[in-house]
Amino acid sequence: MSVEKNLDCLFLVSNSSSKTYQSLSKTYSAIEPPTWALLLAQSTRSIGFKVKILDANAENLTEKEILSKVKNCLPKMICLIVYGQNVNAGTTNMSGAIYISEYLKKNINIPISIIGSHVQALPIDTLKKEKSIDFVFTNEGVYALRNILKIDEFSSKNLSKIKGIAYRDKDKIIMNEPESIVPNEKMDIDLPGYAWDLLPYKKKPLDLYRAPMWHAEYDFEKRTPYASLQTSLGCQFGCNFCMINILNRNDKDEIGVASNYSKMRFWSTDFIIKEFDKLIEMGVKTIRIVDEMFLLNPKYYIPLCEKLAERNKDDSLRIWSYSRIDTVKRPEILKLVRKAGIKWLALGIESGDKSVRLEVDKGKFEDVDVTKVIQKVHDADINVMANYIYGLHGDTKETVQKTFDLSLELCTAGWNTYGAMALPGSFLYKKALDDGVKLPSSYEGYSFHSYDTLPLPTEKLSAREVITLRDEAFDKYHNHKPFLSLITKKFGIKAAENIVEMTKIKLKRKIKGD
Repeated sequence: MSVEKNLDCLFLVSNSSSKTYQSLSKTYSAIEPPTWALLLAQSTRSIGFKVKILDANAENLTEKEILSKVKNCLPKMICLIVYGQNVNAGTTNMSGAIYISEYLKKNINIPISIIGSHVQALPIDTLKKEKSIDFVFTNEGVYALRNILKIDEFSSKNLSKIKGIAYRDKDKIIMNEPESIVPNEKMDIDLPGYAWDLLPYKKKPLDLYRAPMWHAEYDFEKRTPYASLQTSLGCQFGCNFCMINILNRNDKDEIGVASNYSKMRFWSTDFIIKEFDKLIEMGVKTIRIVDEMFLLNPKYYIPLCEKLAERNKDDSLRIWSYSRIDTVKRPEILKLVRKAGIKWLALGIESGDKSVRLEVDKGKFEDVDVTKVIQKVHDADINVMANYIYGLHGDTKETVQKTFDLSLELCTAGWNTYGAMALPGSFLYKKALDDGVKLPSSYEGYSFHSYDTLPLPTEKLSAREVITLRDEAFDKYHNHKPFLSLITKKFGIKAAENIVEMTKIKLKRKIKGD
């Protein structure tokens, strides 16, 4: 077995899918491309470092197979990537990352670092708990990673000079001064795209990745090849349940709170369109725009949509993106969005009760007529993935029912409901700690689909009641005749049958005594 020489960094993506999604992981859950591994790999090799990506999740590798591949390249450093495309993924991905780091540490002497939202929120806690991790990155890590790869030896003396990391010096944990994030004017330069060529595949690029079922119109054949990319980083809002902005962190607090770092940065239109062109050239038509707030700043999204529309004259692109519901009210904008190939918009409706909705700090969102906005989106021939949250602080059985009734009224082609979670990095996490609220005892407990899931209780509802109501609502909605009729009309009878089959898989819940 030949060994690759002089590899500076191996970006390792572990597999936590079975613990996170239970039986859904075999067929129904998505397999997302590792966006941050792709960005960091391209960033570091653009300035001369030799790097590789090992996606154990996409290749479904065992620990022995991972070890063999690591030995085959003997990198100077391993960097575990625990970012994810969903807000809770940075924590739930920790499960697989720690498992493999412990296995590697027993079998090979290579420094192991880790980067992602969980460790950015809890750098000290991570190093205290996880002895297999040598150091963590305390924000997005672009500049810290570049600087750490320049040193010859990972000694305490050398690590002490690197901003934006926390590390272990014998029994002492040290958190260095924060490092800056990439400024808006240098996004194209210091984060110069995606290292697509470093991803594994079977027959054609990105064929080991699969889109969410709804994104593929509930058609297994349309799920792959699949890609995801970002046109911006961060968010200008500070919703109390969200930890997206933790990547912008710029302090040394032991616990980071994402809403303190609200900030957005954008790549240029021409730069992003080049990445779309690469994907289209590779035959990828099913694409996710990962941005939390894609349709927010017309200065950025209108020129991009115009250029995408030029490339989508055959209407073959199948793109989905997030947006705030109060930013998608203009029919002329929606018409352009649809021409660009954006056939799905994921919208955070959160609650059917305005008083409950006010609690999430989404600005003037409560003034929006949700029904009218959804109708405008539907009129533009754009499907809606509607997202709701059960278990916000003011929720009762009555307000939860109100939320579900609204979802039936809206009858969107995509539906998702989460139990409110105190995600590490969110304001709710810090508040839960301060209030002594019971939190999940495992990383996968922060997954909405896991056996260990533990949502927040409300004043009127226990955590068990919240998850029970969520699971019941999932079955009721996806077996609701008007919904299945809509799916049959839009995507065909087979799509509706696939949905019904999916609902037959019942998630087990520890909190319910399963």
